[in-house]
Amino acid sequence: MSNKVRKPKSFGIWGNTDKPRFWELLDSIMIWAAENNLKPFLTTRILNQLPDGFDYEYQTIDSAEDFYQTDFLLALGGDGTMLSAARAVAHRKTPILGIHLGQLGFMAEVTVDKMFDRLKMVISGQYSLQRRMVLKAEIINGNGPTVFYALNDFVIDRGRSQRIITMRLLSNDHFVSDYKADGLIIATPTGSTAYSLSVGGPIVMPKLKAIVVSPISPHTLSLRPIVLPDDRSLELSFPDEEVEKIAFAVDGQVSEYLKPKDKIYIQRAPFEIRMIDFEDSNYFQTLRRKMGWGKRGET
Repeated sequence: MSNKVRKPKSFGIWGNTDKPRFWELLDSIMIWAAENNLKPFLTTRILNQLPDGFDYEYQTIDSAEDFYQTDFLLALGGDGTMLSAARAVAHRKTPILGIHLGQLGFMAEVTVDKMFDRLKMVISGQYSLQRRMVLKAEIINGNGPTVFYALNDFVIDRGRSQRIITMRLLSNDHFVSDYKADGLIIATPTGSTAYSLSVGGPIVMPKLKAIVVSPISPHTLSLRPIVLPDDRSLELSFPDEEVEKIAFAVDGQVSEYLKPKDKIYIQRAPFEIRMIDFEDSNYFQTLRRKMGWGKRGET
């Protein structure tokens, strides 16, 4: 394990409070924190739903700046929880440890039955940090630029329209193609196993630095997904002005509508998300277990 990681003295708790399993685990996590002299921080969302009789010492995450006081963030849920945690942490460099409470998930790899074993490794410094690439999108319209960040992907699609849309893609000012399709996915390596994969995009290992461009139901079958180096600056515009509204989504959680005259500029973000990793973690084992990779049917 890396000698550069530090033994934590505090940690934040971030979770999917809609899952009963989260509340079942919270008491044991608070007891574990007290036994190991760690200071827990709870989000305001958790505080607003605390059950009666919750009698533990904790600090509060009132704003994003409070993440600077936490040595790591314990995220309990699925990939959606991990994405929202990453969006909250953003550039603040707080490492995230994901505990998987859902069905299918790639980012929250630690299962509940191994949670305390992994936490023991974290507090003893037996872990490393895996840096995950983030994408930055800047939307230019009449209202000025609006900036978004994505750990998984940006998705541009036809929204409520029944017509395909035309999306013109430039890479470092070089024309790539006019994509006539239902939409376009611009993904990170982390996001390559999400929506991009379902439309035929490649699996890219998270440690690689690359940008994946995958069309959604292209009108021309020769328009295939492409992998670009992470130093590319992408520009998206919409030549077809008959389209009324174009949907734009960030990590499947934040969305808004664009107009045909809007432009989108996408590039690698100036920061990365830090995920807690362990020496015995195996990405290919995760693919086999969670995707049934290589299986030929029920056994």
